[in-house]
Amino acid sequence: MKRLITFILSVACLLTLSGCGNGTAKGSEKLLKARPDYPQMAPYPDETKYFMSNGEFDSDGFDKVYTAWWDDRQAQRKQPEGYAEALEDYLRKSVPQLLAGAEGENRICSPLNVYMALAMLAETTDGDSRRQILELLGSSSLEDLRAEAKAVWNANYCDDGAVTSVLANSMWLSDTVSYKSEALSSLADNYYASAYRGEMGSDELNKALQNWLNEQTGGLLSEQAEGVKTDANTLLALCSTIYFRAKWHSEFSEGRTEPRTFHSTTGDIERDFMHSSGTGSYYWSDKFSAYSKSLEGSGSMWFLLPDEGVTPEELIADGQTMDFLLSGGKQGAENAFLIVNFAVPKFDAVSDLELSESLNALGVTDVFDPAVSDFSPLTGSSGGIFLSKAQHAARVSIDEQGVTAVAYTVMIAAGAAAPPEEEVDFVIDRPFVFAITSHDGLPLFVGIVNNP
Repeated sequence: MKRLITFILSVACLLTLSGCGNGTAKGSEKLLKARPDYPQMAPYPDETKYFMSNGEFDSDGFDKVYTAWWDDRQAQRKQPEGYAEALEDYLRKSVPQLLAGAEGENRICSPLNVYMALAMLAETTDGDSRRQILELLGSSSLEDLRAEAKAVWNANYCDDGAVTSVLANSMWLSDTVSYKSEALSSLADNYYASAYRGEMGSDELNKALQNWLNEQTGGLLSEQAEGVKTDANTLLALCSTIYFRAKWHSEFSEGRTEPRTFHSTTGDIERDFMHSSGTGSYYWSDKFSAYSKSLEGSGSMWFLLPDEGVTPEELIADGQTMDFLLSGGKQGAENAFLIVNFAVPKFDAVSDLELSESLNALGVTDVFDPAVSDFSPLTGSSGGIFLSKAQHAARVSIDEQGVTAVAYTVMIAAGAAAPPEEEVDFVIDRPFVFAITSHDGLPLFVGIVNNP
């Protein structure tokens, strides 16, 4: 008999969210079987606590705790050299494919989340099913993938009160199935995955799973989470989440926000545009112009405006654009240090992607075919286990303070011309591409905004 296996593979959050982390979701306490220990970090020092009664600032005391915090942060970020570069081939292939077919709609993906999710999926497969995943992720073996994924996990983990970048994983097991311990132990050891066990398809387990997803995403994808359910034929659910919180390094002034026309794919619309002015690097190529805005204590958000006559879909499919994004602006474009008068609309963009077609196009095919799929590391027998559905929902919004972005993947088994010499106006008033990168340059989110 064919078995339906559910994989809930990635959930990602960015900025002003609350309640994310490695806690136990409401209703799941009695289902919890194991919880990993997360790295401990020194908290970012609260400057207000270092003002003495006479009003003077205790700089020596502050410097001491600040140094301890900084040393902890650097130690957490220190990972094997080249770990980020190991993902480049995967990112270069997957981002254009995941964003293909927007056809005038907003489309967003979290490639880093999908990477972590597929890495977990590789632990549960074998044979050609695993080989296809490893080839897509650019790893020569499961052992190499574990090392790379663990480096990515640790490099992007921070929970110090200043920046929150918490990655949480979980596995949901049927209480009627005997699992092989090796795959489950690897998920726990290499991916910090909590383990839950209960009756698949029951209201208790489904509600606990939905609560876990909502906890990790601050409730911003609660409507989508309501549709995440197991049934009696579900064999396993894997959940992977990212929560990232940071502000702009230099916030937009709310007093400068004003209505302006955005030329969307469906016609001109009025939107509130945020404005900033300052010196910075302005980039241009024969297909786009670009500017980045730094996030406090983390990476950046890149804004790419296609030249007239070039669509965002065409731009993201161009290899030069991926060179630019993956090099942090060092390749694929010219740049100049100028006064940049930047204007961008506030937006809240949502997309919901079905991933099976994209994964098939990227060479991951066997896991969807019960005749050839190999999930033997789970139970010792691959017998008819397959992925019947793969979805990825994402939401990104920006305002004067910073960025908020959430995403999850559900897999169910069964240029511009050269600028002036000193100053340039960069106005994002037509469909554009954005990318949100972490401190190590890896893209947490990449998207196309046709209608803000």
